Amino acid sequence: MTGSEERKPGRRAAMMLGVGTLGAGLALGARAARAIPVANVPSPGYRPEPGARLRVLRPAKFIDPDEAIFNANSRRFTEQTGIEVRVDYVNWPDMPVQVAVAYNTGQGADVIIGFGADPHLYAEKVVEMTDLATYLGARYGGWYDLAQVYGRKYRSDTWLGLPMGGSSSPVVYRRSWLQEAGFAAMPNDLGEFLKLCQGLKRIGHPAGFALSHAPGDAPAYANWLLWSHGAALVDEEGKVTLDSPATARALDYARALQETLVPGTMAWNGASNNRAFVAGEIGLTQNGVSIYFSAKTANDAAQNAVAADTDHAEMPHGQAPKAPSTALTLNAMVPRYTRYPQAAKEYIRFMMEAEQYDPWLTGCLGYWSQPLKAYAESAVWSSDPKLAVYRAGMDTPFYEGFRGPISAAAGAVVENWVVVDMFARVATGQQTPAESMREAQRAARRWYRG
Repeated sequence: MTGSEERKPGRRAAMMLGVGTLGAGLALGARAARAIPVANVPSPGYRPEPGARLRVLRPAKFIDPDEAIFNANSRRFTEQTGIEVRVDYVNWPDMPVQVAVAYNTGQGADVIIGFGADPHLYAEKVVEMTDLATYLGARYGGWYDLAQVYGRKYRSDTWLGLPMGGSSSPVVYRRSWLQEAGFAAMPNDLGEFLKLCQGLKRIGHPAGFALSHAPGDAPAYANWLLWSHGAALVDEEGKVTLDSPATARALDYARALQETLVPGTMAWNGASNNRAFVAGEIGLTQNGVSIYFSAKTANDAAQNAVAADTDHAEMPHGQAPKAPSTALTLNAMVPRYTRYPQAAKEYIRFMMEAEQYDPWLTGCLGYWSQPLKAYAESAVWSSDPKLAVYRAGMDTPFYEGFRGPISAAAGAVVENWVVVDMFARVATGQQTPAESMREAQRAARRWYRG
């Protein structure tokens, strides 16, 4: 039986997609798995332990089809194997605590679907996943770069986690206001992007980006500022590199861009940009697919009109070879304390096979992007041309802690808002770029010296 624990609303609960979206997602999901190229590869042959029962822990839904289809797939697993599955959904900000409690106490869920870096933080406490990752990669066209970064040990072929999907944050904008500001298309040049934001402010529909402690939104924006100017938190060996000419240029740019933004972004929470965009207070932001689909499926003509005028594009590349953004990644782990490691791996394998995975991916309407290349043929990516930019969400070299190893230090820098606050101090005039990046350098080095 699949269930869920009682939970408070998630970080963008006000913007979760409703019943209309659920219907659309399930309809798309029902047509999925029809065109996925699948190689004939021998199964790993897991043998679930007698009497196995699985508890699964994962982040709460952000759009309704996510949970509905995930639960349906879990029930199908039970029907086919006889293994009872319970799925507990946890509010996003509470997931790190829940994961830490499980690993530190040695008891809890048999399958933990945490976020990107989690398997690396508990590397000595997870079951190796190399056999399953090798099988799925061979069967479904290989793994995208971000999946390999989060799945494998740094500079190793050993897999610690099994990435299941990522949610990216491209530009979300109003096409008519972009044109009114003097642009026929979204510019890819940083200077032109600044001019666009200046133009949007001039016509009364400014851009909006969070440099507050808004989960997801603020780190995505701060990382884009950093990476688009060729800067990074650390080098390949894990040496902190924030105090650099490239970071100084990024800070100067952030200060100039802040002057064009809607007032109040320094106090935004995770739902603020969603609300402001749908209300017409801003004409451009950075977000997942939720803004578009909440407006498109709303039983409200005004919101439907917003959706019709909404489009998406990659954030400007600047000096980056690809879109300088990453994806918030779901990463499945099997803790060593579980009594049912074979059943747990078989469950993850089952959930990643086309018959289950593609209906889930398609039904999520573009919110999650696939880690395996074959799923680029999923029906969702041809269902609406406005979703195209989300298709390659995990086809990126960028990740939290770029360019170094994924480690507890990288996670601590994120959790303590080191990079976000570095930009916020300059954007608000509290410090000069030189002062702020030196402070950030010192703060990051405390963790990396750990």
